[in-house]
Amino acid sequence: MAVSEAAVYSDYTKDKAGVFFGLSGAQLVGCLAAGVPLLAAAGRSDWAGVAAGVVVFAVGAALVAVPLWGRSAFGWAFAVCMFGVGAVAGWSMWRSRAARGRSAEGVDMPGVLQSLEIHDGPPTGADMRRPAVVQNHAARTWAVSAAVTHPGLALAEGQDRDFMGQGLTELLNAAARSGVVDEVVFIVRTVPDDGQERREYLARHTRPDAPPASRKVCDDMAGAVLRVSVRTESFVTVVVREGRLARQSREFGGGLQGRLKSMAMVCSEIEARLRSGMRMEEVRWLTSPELAVAVRTGFAPGDRGGIVAAAAAKRGSPVVCDEVSWPQAGPTGADSAIRHYGHDAWWSCSDTVRLPPGGTRLGALSPVMLPDEDGERRCLMVAYPVVDTATAQRKVRRAGGSLDMAEAANEHLGRRTTAAEKMQGGRIRGLDAKIAEGYALVRPYCLATVTVPRTTSIAERGRRLDSAVRGSGFEPLRLDLSQDVAFAASVLPLGVTLGGGL
Repeated sequence: MAVSEAAVYSDYTKDKAGVFFGLSGAQLVGCLAAGVPLLAAAGRSDWAGVAAGVVVFAVGAALVAVPLWGRSAFGWAFAVCMFGVGAVAGWSMWRSRAARGRSAEGVDMPGVLQSLEIHDGPPTGADMRRPAVVQNHAARTWAVSAAVTHPGLALAEGQDRDFMGQGLTELLNAAARSGVVDEVVFIVRTVPDDGQERREYLARHTRPDAPPASRKVCDDMAGAVLRVSVRTESFVTVVVREGRLARQSREFGGGLQGRLKSMAMVCSEIEARLRSGMRMEEVRWLTSPELAVAVRTGFAPGDRGGIVAAAAAKRGSPVVCDEVSWPQAGPTGADSAIRHYGHDAWWSCSDTVRLPPGGTRLGALSPVMLPDEDGERRCLMVAYPVVDTATAQRKVRRAGGSLDMAEAANEHLGRRTTAAEKMQGGRIRGLDAKIAEGYALVRPYCLATVTVPRTTSIAERGRRLDSAVRGSGFEPLRLDLSQDVAFAASVLPLGVTLGGGL
């Protein structure tokens, strides 16, 4: 059965086209610098020096231009040095202010999350909810998140998949036309169901005079179902750059209140697209207490049962506190390692998911979300950074120029153009036509994270995550030396991103 075009995504090319045979400007300068000794020796007719210069040029070009697990050798050397400096300075180990016996106010979280500030947005909707607006002072961004409910793709027919794929396209096109939205992020978290809601329901509705046989049958069925059931949480986060938001906020009086009102307008526009095009059954913009609960359960999945039990106890006793304050939303301690990230009593390991050359189907990453063992959580984040129209046209024009140069060089040298190069060229020319028709240019990237208790081997679970990604038809790439940032981006709906893709 043929797969429809809307359900397949294949219109992607390299994020940065090289200015000369795939090399960037910095790589080209590095290769030329490595070739200077060779040219100098050839000018002096020093043939021994020429031989040594050839070796120097080959080694230098390999160090600069040949990627190794996503980075060049110089890139790895710089990252390792910076990680070592952080470890020596004590930056890789973090303890909360509460754990050190200090009073804490506002956000108290490690790493890139230290620069966040939470604001209460203006009342919206019939129930006058005040969505939480996250301000990232370091990245100069604003973000707002919603908990969404989606019917899923497992049982969706081809026509429904087409409709949802077209709805995602319309959402991204609307985000680009708004001139404000910088990035749209989808996060899905799956964890084995702890059965807390069912236990609370049974505690409220079980009759004392119920037959013992009926109770035993219900208990046996509940135990059998809980062993194979998982619970899914889905979030949509909209990220806006400060520069774009500041211009629009002038219409609402400027300042903090003007920015919060502008974010409320963005929420209403995005919600309409989510409900209509993507068929979201529920879109609930998270208030500050709800967002704090999402962050706390992101750091410590095992705390969710206690939060649900507190919410049930509050119905009988108003003095019970069922909210999580922001000083306690983060972990009590965190430590960054090269290949994993530790937070409280949990380990996390993150991969970036590289798109396959031949395209991918809508919903192909579903196997990645299935936990292998009890107590394991899987998280998947798909981000869509939106490129403004002028920048998109400039990028496609530059990529087209590089493509024409490469094709002319191949023709002059008599070199045959490979099938992969032909496919890449067709996609670049197709992007040029689609941008001319008004479609948005996005730079999507995807992260997958597994979280397990510290009593479990994180190396083994990381390899299982890699296997699940490969089994879905994608290529995993471990985010070594950046596990803390990858965890914050892929698990917590706070608008922390990787700066426009990988």
